[in-house]
Amino acid sequence: MHITMDSATEVVSGIRFPEGNRWHDGRLWYSDMHTGEVFSIDPGADAGPRLETTIEGQSSGLGWLADGRLIVSAMNARTIQVVRPDGTNEPFADLSSIEPSLLNDLVVDASTGRTYVGAFGYDLYGGEELRPGPLYVVDQDGSVRLAADGLVFPNSANVLPGTRTLVVSETWGGRLTAFDIEPDGSLTGRREWAALPEGVTPDGSTVDAEGAIWVCSVDTGEFLRVVEGGAVTDRIDAPGLCAIDCALGGEDGRTLYLATADSYDPGTTAGTRAGRISAVRVTVPGP
Repeated sequence: MHITMDSATEVVSGIRFPEGNRWHDGRLWYSDMHTGEVFSIDPGADAGPRLETTIEGQSSGLGWLADGRLIVSAMNARTIQVVRPDGTNEPFADLSSIEPSLLNDLVVDASTGRTYVGAFGYDLYGGEELRPGPLYVVDQDGSVRLAADGLVFPNSANVLPGTRTLVVSETWGGRLTAFDIEPDGSLTGRREWAALPEGVTPDGSTVDAEGAIWVCSVDTGEFLRVVEGGAVTDRIDAPGLCAIDCALGGEDGRTLYLATADSYDPGTTAGTRAGRISAVRVTVPGP
């Protein structure tokens, strides 16, 4: 499949920077990074998005703990916030004493309830020179430890279905990196899972039932379905846009939700609010 965004159906618009796309309990969830707001929407209804919580500062990754509570990475505060039933939130894990840079995306390992969250590693917005960043593991009690270091802007991550393999996007490294998840949550066996085509900068991602990963390239404006080893089987072009995140969902799991914006600069998105989430149909469903 090789199509353009002209073939996609708009789901929601007017977002500044849509991140953390997840399909959960029959709804599409996402955070507007540049406002800190977290929303969910039923794409088949006319009700529009529902505000779930607001994070102080920038929000990014979303996930659900073993007890069903929503968590959100609070980038500026360098915490993971847990959302109460009334929509207010409080810290679940505090990384501010061990991590000086902004937190990034997160994933919850559904089989253990542990969370993996990355950090920038340097001050991207302040123009600091690129430095590698860490990946942390957070246990169910909120305790935090280093899982891996030396990643070139660790971003989204997925646990491959039917395996104990975690695959992490290294945005400025142009690759996907795999680890074996040990019983205690530590990561071993670091290896390159896929070297991506030249210029591709992997941001958000989602895994399908065959273990292939849909990768969003924020700088080149495209969504790529990649298999282990780096072969690209499908491509969706979003010319002139930042391809930010994606999620597989819908009734049969074969709807791919595509998050785009016109810029990742907060100063730009404050005026344009051109971010949106669109949908296309794909062959392989989510896991």
